[in-house]
Amino acid sequence: MLYRELSAQELSFIRDGKRAAYEEYKKRGCKLDISRGKPSADLLDLSEGLLSPIPRIEYCTPTGEDYRNYCEPDGIPEMRRLFSDIFEIPYNNVIVGGNSSLQLMYDCLCRALLFGFVDSKRPWVEEKNRKWLCITPGYDRHFAITEKLGFELVSVPMKADGPDMDIVEELVKDSAVKGIWCVPKYSNPTGNTYSDEVVRRLCRMKTAAPDFRIMWDNAYAVHDFDDDGDKLLNIVPEAIAAGHENRVFCFGSTSKITYPGGGIAMIAASEENLNYLRPLMHTQIICYDKLNQLRHVRYLKDKQNTVAHMRLLGGEIKKKFETAKSYLAPLKDLGILEYTDPKGGYFISVDLLPGCASRVYNLAKEAGVTLTKVGATFPYGKDPEDKNLRLAVTFTQGDELKTAMEILSCVICLVSAEHYLQQ
Repeated sequence: MLYRELSAQELSFIRDGKRAAYEEYKKRGCKLDISRGKPSADLLDLSEGLLSPIPRIEYCTPTGEDYRNYCEPDGIPEMRRLFSDIFEIPYNNVIVGGNSSLQLMYDCLCRALLFGFVDSKRPWVEEKNRKWLCITPGYDRHFAITEKLGFELVSVPMKADGPDMDIVEELVKDSAVKGIWCVPKYSNPTGNTYSDEVVRRLCRMKTAAPDFRIMWDNAYAVHDFDDDGDKLLNIVPEAIAAGHENRVFCFGSTSKITYPGGGIAMIAASEENLNYLRPLMHTQIICYDKLNQLRHVRYLKDKQNTVAHMRLLGGEIKKKFETAKSYLAPLKDLGILEYTDPKGGYFISVDLLPGCASRVYNLAKEAGVTLTKVGATFPYGKDPEDKNLRLAVTFTQGDELKTAMEILSCVICLVSAEHYLQQ
């Protein structure tokens, strides 16, 4: 049974039935949140060992350097090595920062505005009408950074294998286009992973701006649900092979490996890029929190142990995804939505019938279910078709997700019936 094939009488029957059910849901006074990619308390409990005290003897390195004091601004060697292994980036190309990769991205672009990059003709603030490519649907906080810093945001559609590269390659012929945001594995919110061909084309494409930059936010590098996760081609050797090693800035963190807001972040780039940035970074800060770096090294130990830890997290997150999909699948069979089915990450992207997302959001909110604000996954917060919802199911515990999905399913059916009755 497809909604679009139903008669007005049948649609009215569904609308009235769902409206009655919706009014009953509203009486429950629910307070359910599936709006942001936050881990629930049961997921956070899996990292409890991170809070173990550090034995006094471990504060000092074999060479006698005391991590309780000021020291290496690039991060402690053990943490740089761990990030190097996890992200498969040479040790010398990794700088360890504080708790936020988003801050490192923001600071990186601020430095470009003030000073330019190694291959810039001038500071970017002096570039007129500068533009930035934003893959949509995408990550709202990325878009907010470039909007706040004065870039014109240019949308590029997301395909199953990554951004539409035909469009990207055409847009970068404009010298005002200075870069692109990329979440290459389990992209926020679609969960798509870039194909090998997309990664290679990003590295090889000709850009009018000599200082064009790829902001490669590999936030979900090890966030597979199980051993059958997606494989992402390593962009670093591909950029080198293409002769564009300065084009890529890689970012990552432990934010959804251990504790969000209490983890460790890193920036990685070519040696020429880092040698240019280091004096600017060191003017800003002497060093980041070395004891938190040391805690993470002691807890995560190495890549193999980190992956094992992530399989525990991934197994629990997969259960939540399966619960959400059990409610979405029947609605897809009714022809009233499409949804993504990633093998990892934190999000499910749902496309409703055009023009329905805002009403679904508002009705769900009135019934006590908080969703990501409609339009957040598009530049300037405007979904041109008003149809995309981002579901972030990880914050729920127990039966909360089932209740949230019951209410959301009811609302989607109600609004979809209204949609066709108005045709």
